Amino acid sequence: MKHRIVVLGAGYAGAYVAGTLARRLSPADTEITVVNAEPDFVQRLRLHQLAAGQEIEAPELVDVFAGTGIRLRLARVTAVDPERQVVAVADAHGGGELGYDTLLYALGSHVADHGVRGVAEHAFHVTSRPAALCLRERLDNLRGGGSVVVVGDGLTGIETATEIAESRPGLSVVLVARGELGAPLSVGARGHLRQACDRLGITVLEHTSVEAVEATRVLCADGTTLVSDATVWTAGFAGNPIAAAAGLDVTDDGRIVVDRTMRSLSHPNVYAAGDSVYTIGDNGRPLPMSCASAGFTGMQAMKAIVGSLTGSKIEHVKLGYPGNHISLGRRDGILQMVDGEAQAKPKYVAGRKAARIKAGILKMSLWTTSHPTFGLPKRKRHLAAAQDGAAAKVAA
Repeated sequence: MKHRIVVLGAGYAGAYVAGTLARRLSPADTEITVVNAEPDFVQRLRLHQLAAGQEIEAPELVDVFAGTGIRLRLARVTAVDPERQVVAVADAHGGGELGYDTLLYALGSHVADHGVRGVAEHAFHVTSRPAALCLRERLDNLRGGGSVVVVGDGLTGIETATEIAESRPGLSVVLVARGELGAPLSVGARGHLRQACDRLGITVLEHTSVEAVEATRVLCADGTTLVSDATVWTAGFAGNPIAAAAGLDVTDDGRIVVDRTMRSLSHPNVYAAGDSVYTIGDNGRPLPMSCASAGFTGMQAMKAIVGSLTGSKIEHVKLGYPGNHISLGRRDGILQMVDGEAQAKPKYVAGRKAARIKAGILKMSLWTTSHPTFGLPKRKRHLAAAQDGAAAKVAA
């Protein structure tokens, strides 16, 4: 009987792990199924662009996994039962259950409201394609002018505020920062960020906490009231609650606690990668939720799964943080170098050069996802395609 591997989520981590497993494991011994709610690959790193009104590529997952032997199930994951080793899913036909021998959990993260009143009811966000399109529709309705308040000065908040301000110059954009704007950046990079905000007409409120979000305004803890036609919440993220509901060992924000190989501490046949995982980097600090972390944790999970199934030694992947790559609209950006402790170095790259580097990173990330097996050997690809065809005939 084939070893059943189920991958939950086809984002940057899930698609990579599934494709690499298909390349390294024999289709005669393993069966790989990817479960994803959306039919397309979502470039989460560019959802702020989509919200601002730009078009971004969204390869169909059917095409992405064609000829790899990977089975794609378009459905929403509703629950995981690690004791029975099944995943409950829901789709247009009602849904059902999928059994697994090894599970790779890569369902990503969603917006965290931190208990702030009104966020769920009134705020927009850019953590999913539907959410970004919803914000885009609201901005389209503000063509005559209006105010947008972006709450949160992390990378997502900065990129969202600058993208909206550049793409829609008729709107007034306010960026609310809990501390100093760009605090993790070097002095020079912070200066460039401030200049970019000034150039784009963005009003920055520093050292400001939000107490509540209402339909047409944002209430700050210091008594300040901000008029808002569209409030965008980027003040934090949390893991999908399905892991906690399943009884997996998770952190307070819902991320799965794993060992050095990305294996769940509580359930050894469950692995996690991307925003879903809580792991300590080589510098002794938790890896942040990021595309780079998705790459490192996904690679480590893949090597661990291959090692456990083939009896080979499990290699340890370097778990580091390369730096911050921030887009400030389409023609500006910041590339901040960091040291071994993930602290900003004085050196940084800014302006058009940084924007081109960020564009290159995004292009490379899309290519690797669109080619998940990195060129599956021809013989193996033809075998997988033949098996897909045979399975389709049986189903018919």
